[in-house]
Amino acid sequence: MTDLRQSCQALDDQLSNRFIALDPGGYWIIYVDQEHSCLGVKHFANDINEKGLAVDPETGEVIPCQGPVVRQPTLTLTGRTAKELCVKLFEEMKPCPVTLLDHAAYLGRELTRAQAALMEGTPYVQD
Repeated sequence: MTDLRQSCQALDDQLSNRFIALDPGGYWIIYVDQEHSCLGVKHFANDINEKGLAVDPETGEVIPCQGPVVRQPTLTLTGRTAKELCVKLFEEMKPCPVTLLDHAAYLGRELTRAQAALMEGTPYVQD
């Protein structure tokens, strides 16, 4: 079983380094709130510049992938499970705030990982 786990992790690590187009509808920060036993998502608006980079729609500045960024979310949602948050995002919100199918799939995967961390009481780091 360890070999299978290691080979699956290696594949996921490799796929995490592929190019992905950014969603012009914005990006999401996923978090686990162990104290309140819930998951959360925060949405941040962005524009995409001519180089394909996410930029702050107010300033035009490139949004860095790492380090502190002080921005206000346009939307915050919480739920107890990945499914509950996916229903809120993809079924109840009109129009859907996620504009690319690959982004929706990514959010579903990450919310499932976050739910596992919540249930296990382990740290969650968004991929």
